[in-house]
Amino acid sequence: TRCWRRSDGDSSGRRTIRSRDMASTLKLAFVGCGAIARYHLDGIQEHALRIQVTAVIDTDGAKAEAYAAEMGARPFTSLDDALAEGDFDSVDIMLPHDLHESAALRCFEAGKHVLLEKPMAPALDSCERILEAARKAGTVFMVGENSQYWPEIVKVQEVVASGAIGDIITARAAFVYEFDEYWFREKKPWRYDKARTGGGVTIDGGSHWIRPLRMWLGEIDAVVAVVGHPLKQMEGESLTRALVHFQSGKTAVFEAMMIDTVFAPDPWWRVTGTKGELTIDSGFQGGIRLYNAENREGKLLMDPQGYPQSFGPELADFAAAVLEGTELRAGPEQALGELRTALAIYRSAESGRWEKVWD
Repeated sequence: TRCWRRSDGDSSGRRTIRSRDMASTLKLAFVGCGAIARYHLDGIQEHALRIQVTAVIDTDGAKAEAYAAEMGARPFTSLDDALAEGDFDSVDIMLPHDLHESAALRCFEAGKHVLLEKPMAPALDSCERILEAARKAGTVFMVGENSQYWPEIVKVQEVVASGAIGDIITARAAFVYEFDEYWFREKKPWRYDKARTGGGVTIDGGSHWIRPLRMWLGEIDAVVAVVGHPLKQMEGESLTRALVHFQSGKTAVFEAMMIDTVFAPDPWWRVTGTKGELTIDSGFQGGIRLYNAENREGKLLMDPQGYPQSFGPELADFAAAVLEGTELRAGPEQALGELRTALAIYRSAESGRWEKVWD
């Protein structure tokens, strides 16, 4: 689904795009300077050169000033002040999950194009209000699920479509990641607080593993799951084991673990077909291997590109949607699938039963 900057209705009631001068540069404001902001900035500098960051907003003035100095932007400690005084057309919202709705609504009300980090919000009613505000604003709205642009994920989708492993039988997605304080550097890390995140590892980093399953196997129908809490400082779950059933009738395994221990090497993804198997190596560096009758030891199909290389294409897609009116690779409603899957996993952990994703 695409939200356009300005639209009129034709005689049939359909939305049409008003012609406008195509700007060559997108002026963007960073809203939030947490750990993910560095990935976004690196992505802009490497792949999205038409984006100019002109404002940086963070309640921590030192963080805002540091990023602003690096980018030649203007720092703010208040979103409202930035919206009133800043020079930008779009925002990149990188805030804790519980702040997504309020920030997005204020930006839409101000007529800004919005890139909002996943999840859209921790609850479905919040998502509905955000989507309605986007429709009313008529601006571009994108939810930043960067795995849609992860080079290894995209390549696997192409290889599967080529028939190289035959028909998919099943898959496994394993977000197994040794606890890393890089994501928990705040004095009071918000990711420890279930009320702020909406859960734990499943609703947060796990979404990057759920989206690829949907890209490869289609829409998810139902899940059955158990969760655990081995990382004691995190209120939400730090361990999830789930079976995922798709509308196609296929089944996959989804696992999420963030534990303060050392893990043995194991592929993060495994896609099994009637003619062979594809794996994506563990770790954020990636790499794809094909196993089939001719390559029983595994053939390297793609040199490691890795997770960090997903942010530049994501931001470039957002810029093209604003500057050229192109369709986003995935509309904002697509992100409801990861959220609904996470919420169904949580319900299943409570009920001990299969839970529908879209009911």
